[in-house]
Amino acid sequence: MSREKKQKQGKREKQESHRTRWFWVFVGPFLLGLVVFTYVPLGWSVYLSFFDAHNTVTPTEFVGLGNYTALLRDDAFTSSLWTFCLFTLFIVPTTYAASLALALMVNRLRRAQAFFRSVFFLPAACSYVVAALIWKMSLFNGVRFGLANTLLGYVDADQIAWLSTTDPPWYWLVIVTVRLWLQAGFYMILFLAGLQRISPTLYEAAAVDGARPGWQVFRHITFPQLRTTSVAVVLLLVINAFQAFDEFYNLLSDARGYPPYARPPLVYLYYLALGQGQNLGLGSAGAVLLALIVAVVTIGQARWFGLGRKEADA
Repeated sequence: MSREKKQKQGKREKQESHRTRWFWVFVGPFLLGLVVFTYVPLGWSVYLSFFDAHNTVTPTEFVGLGNYTALLRDDAFTSSLWTFCLFTLFIVPTTYAASLALALMVNRLRRAQAFFRSVFFLPAACSYVVAALIWKMSLFNGVRFGLANTLLGYVDADQIAWLSTTDPPWYWLVIVTVRLWLQAGFYMILFLAGLQRISPTLYEAAAVDGARPGWQVFRHITFPQLRTTSVAVVLLLVINAFQAFDEFYNLLSDARGYPPYARPPLVYLYYLALGQGQNLGLGSAGAVLLALIVAVVTIGQARWFGLGRKEADA
């Protein structure tokens, strides 16, 4: 090898070493934080789930699968899973329909599209805790106060105790509306991205074939072209419903115990692991079970909708 080639190779290796060093300078702190604050706690939580850990994170009494069997026999835990199912039944269709409707309206705008896109997306940047407190203290506050009861008073309608634990369960309306307000704008952005990927030639061909604008075009062209986006949105909505905590905790924590079907799994596990008993082993087992349930539900949905399947195989 000539001297000139050796110099070029040495220079190239030096540049690669320089790039690698700067790569780890920028990525290293993030990776270290991810390992220390995410993967280590996850691994330790799985470890705790096999021990009797009351008021300690360093247990010594091994119980094997005892925590898991105890949870599966616990009526409160199974009731919390039914709460998740009920919440999913409410929030997934409403958020899907609202975000799709917003995306269709914004996509049709000729002016100020960026403005309305930002306005509808803005609630997604709001804290769930702050939004829950606004709903509780300003919109649905008490029997005589709050915006909702004020409007009912204008039409001489009966005042409603929105967060009462008695029937009818009006608290579900409060919980669903706050989550709908918070996340509809985010999924609207996903649908907007899907709408903008649809080729205009499809609409032109439909117009030539005599398709009427509106429902007919939406049903046969727009909606089928949004299939991949719709699957992704439904998957994310179900996973986010499983993670419901802030609105339930902040809206109903003042009640004398949670009403039936109003305590989702994360709220139950929070009181189990960090409440008076501080049973970290049982709480960790519940967290592992929830992770497994989310994984199974997500994989089942993906296979049901054919996510990742080639068009030729679909």
